Amino acid sequence: MTLHLAVALDGAGWHPAAWREAPAADLFSARHWAALVAEAERGLLDFVTIEDALGLQSTLPDGPDDRTDQVRGRFDAVLLAARLAPLTSRIGLVPTATTTHTEPFHVAIGIATLDHVSGGRAGWRPQVSARAAEAAHFGRRRFPPLDQVLNRPGGVDLSADPHVRALFAEAADAVEVVRRLWDSWEDDAEIRDVATGRFIDRDKLHYIDFEGGFFSVKGPSITPRSPQGQPVVTALAHARLPYEFAASGADVVFVTPHSAEQARAVVEEVRGLSGELKIFADLVVFLGPDAARRKARLDELDGAELASDAAIFTGSVEELAGLLLEWQRAGIEGFRLRPGAVPYDLERISRELTAELRGRGAFRSRYEAGTLRGLLGLPRPASRYAEVS
Repeated sequence: MTLHLAVALDGAGWHPAAWREAPAADLFSARHWAALVAEAERGLLDFVTIEDALGLQSTLPDGPDDRTDQVRGRFDAVLLAARLAPLTSRIGLVPTATTTHTEPFHVAIGIATLDHVSGGRAGWRPQVSARAAEAAHFGRRRFPPLDQVLNRPGGVDLSADPHVRALFAEAADAVEVVRRLWDSWEDDAEIRDVATGRFIDRDKLHYIDFEGGFFSVKGPSITPRSPQGQPVVTALAHARLPYEFAASGADVVFVTPHSAEQARAVVEEVRGLSGELKIFADLVVFLGPDAARRKARLDELDGAELASDAAIFTGSVEELAGLLLEWQRAGIEGFRLRPGAVPYDLERISRELTAELRGRGAFRSRYEAGTLRGLLGLPRPASRYAEVS
């Protein structure tokens, strides 16, 4: 059984000192990002994800820090993905967009537009924004300051916090609204009949009439139904509450076990919530014969050993291939690899790891489908409103 492989892209890489060995002048350029996604597509990867947030990167639990030796700032992920879409042809593009402080109507039309301009290769990673400093950018709500640093070993389970539980409930409503808006145009709503002067069949545009605890949305969308019908929804999850969130509305979940035994336990827990979710494991990777030396040098430059919610792998592509296949036997269906530094570790993934897996009969030799849903083996759903017509 072949593996699904994706890469998570974030600036110069997932090590905070990675920019010190990358062409830093290019980090905020279309050229930098186009080269990374082209490299991932050259390796026949399923998709790339693009990180985003509503606040500057920080080492503090909440609010900006005073560090000037780490990358600060990023592009809007959805807009960046739209820029990259015409430069690629087969790889999926999955930007992050927050559900907190962001209207689901705007997210829905943004991701649907990305699906149109990419020819059916769009996805979305919804993300909650729990920090008080990020809420202050909008001024509509006040949040209590977080006192725990997110994205640390094992993840942070804040499910007992009523504030966090409310944010996940809001996120679940946002995903539901977005999915209904994607369905609000039937596939054949556009007539474009010059002779009769009818551009659309108004009976095939539907009000979604969503009324929930956080949103009241009339609909329909302003964007016609996209090539995939429903772009792929993904979610990063470390604990029970985000597992439940993923099970309620996502197609793919990214989990963060640190061993094959943990992977087996996570798969069992997620499968108890959903039999349909595709389960991917996240790994931060430093690859090559000098991987340990490179990581140690970056740790020294940063002044601390790298810490991450996901397991950190340092070693050869042959060793990584063996680990991936071991975790696959534990029930993991795919992997979202976070390159420690780009372009170096990304190239080891796209050129060497894929070749090693292919040699073991565990990775594709060509793209089998033209849409992201097709690559992941997900069916194209019909509009939930089509039977109304």
